[in-house]
Amino acid sequence: MARGGVDVRVARDADGTVRIAAGPAPGHVEASDDLAAGGPDFTRAVLDVAGAVLVWPVLGDPGPPSAWVHDPERAQQWLWALYGERVAAAVHDRPARDLGGVRVAAEPTALAGGAARLGLGHWAARWWPASYPDGIPALEPDVHGLELAALTHRCQQLFDDGDDQPDDCAAHLVGEHRAALDPLVRWWLGAPGPATTARRLESVLRLIDAAADGAGLDGPELRRLRSALERHGPAGAPVDPGELFAPHDRYALAAGEPPTAGGRVIARGSGINDWRRYPPGLVDAAESAVSWTVRALGARRRIEVEVLALGTAPAAGAPLFAEVLVNGGGPLRVPLTGRYDLWTGGFELGPELGPEPAAGATPPRVEVGVLLPGFDPGPGPSGEADARAAREAVRALVGRRLAAAARPPAYEGSPHDTPTAPFLAETTAATTDEEY
Repeated sequence: MARGGVDVRVARDADGTVRIAAGPAPGHVEASDDLAAGGPDFTRAVLDVAGAVLVWPVLGDPGPPSAWVHDPERAQQWLWALYGERVAAAVHDRPARDLGGVRVAAEPTALAGGAARLGLGHWAARWWPASYPDGIPALEPDVHGLELAALTHRCQQLFDDGDDQPDDCAAHLVGEHRAALDPLVRWWLGAPGPATTARRLESVLRLIDAAADGAGLDGPELRRLRSALERHGPAGAPVDPGELFAPHDRYALAAGEPPTAGGRVIARGSGINDWRRYPPGLVDAAESAVSWTVRALGARRRIEVEVLALGTAPAAGAPLFAEVLVNGGGPLRVPLTGRYDLWTGGFELGPELGPEPAAGATPPRVEVGVLLPGFDPGPGPSGEADARAAREAVRALVGRRLAAAARPPAYEGSPHDTPTAPFLAETTAATTDEEY
């Protein structure tokens, strides 16, 4: 952020919601649309805090976030520390239904950098486009979960005792991901690579210790962590983080017979892999992960769908479906079954396909997507071409971050105040990339 700060617009709606819009002066936007603007969900980092939701553009300047403040009184505890006193005062002073708002300079603060990094960390936990064909390794979830715990503790001023902040979970994250504590300590004690990596590891470990101590957590891993921190400083033999955090999931070669053997192939193609329509960890994020084939089996017609799974086996019992549209007809939902590295499914087509096309005739129009019912938010506000371009931009961003993680520069100050610094899980992913 520039030394002189960045202008934001502060406005209040009739329902009491205060909107803080970062970036160039926008026209009037309804409060309900503020958080949906700016591209697909996976291009925005979102953080639930006391009385508000903060939003950063993942593909743009991290800068000050936009905010949707639904409880200004609760938000006053952090507004001044995140945006500076002038923005906090503007939020407090907004009259009812002040749609035009006022332009105020947001000041650069340490909390702003930490909050942006925490928001990006939650984005990576949800939207990281792990893909075997694209060569993007998955983030080690326990390593990333512990760093999120450290960042949450560092940014605890953003949260209060309310139970409506799902991102205020430092103690829960430490408990859930403590399996990575011993390897992280070994990594730090081995002092591998640049000194900045060792400092980043120590900072994360000390914040984890503080978060666990504040929540009254205990256990052998935490006691070993505290003992190592008391000795203060790397003292072990160098270690390779790629060996410490070697991926447990490997892609297996799909074995056995195809779902339906034989038959004449009438048409085949790729489907749409919309990341918004299923939770992380189920489907490979590659653009070509969804494919379909239409076969003629005598007088019958059958469509078969294959979806690359993420990992060696999909989650047991996950009701993943393919959504199929044929020749512009209504969508048909086909249940998919996890099979080695694939989700597969198929069904017999009715008269909507028509007769088998003659040689040279136009093939049937088939559209296929993959979704998890109940999780699927439905069509996005942007068209598929724009969504595809956004996915490509995210892949490019992740590629740059992995390249930076493989060659970390000398960062100034605390890495937790530097939103774009690599996460530890990105460093381990970059180290194990060749084995992926």
